[in-house]
Amino acid sequence: MLFRVDPASAAPLGDQIAACVRGALADGSAAPGERLPAARELADSLGVNVHTVLRGYQRLREEGLIELRRGRGAVIVPGATAPDRARLVSRLREAAEEARGLGLTDEEFVELARTSLG
Repeated sequence: MLFRVDPASAAPLGDQIAACVRGALADGSAAPGERLPAARELADSLGVNVHTVLRGYQRLREEGLIELRRGRGAVIVPGATAPDRARLVSRLREAAEEARGLGLTDEEFVELARTSLG
């Protein structure tokens, strides 16, 4: 899996790291059950702080895409739904960014999504 970050981007580096994993899951270059690089190893290769990598990994854990296990590291959740979930999360993040561009708050975006569902 290829990780790239752009320090000049407005997106936080941790979010960029999480996006790399989401993209790899969505395009099939990463698979459920696959182990991610150790946070320290990835931080060294990207030239970022280890806490930046851990923030990205934590976001992925909150999204249900990876498991963090002491001694085992970060592992993409087993099961066939991880790639589909990664695509869905990516689309939701894009929609949220578009809503922010239109001046909506995150709360207004969530409410709009909730009322649009039914």
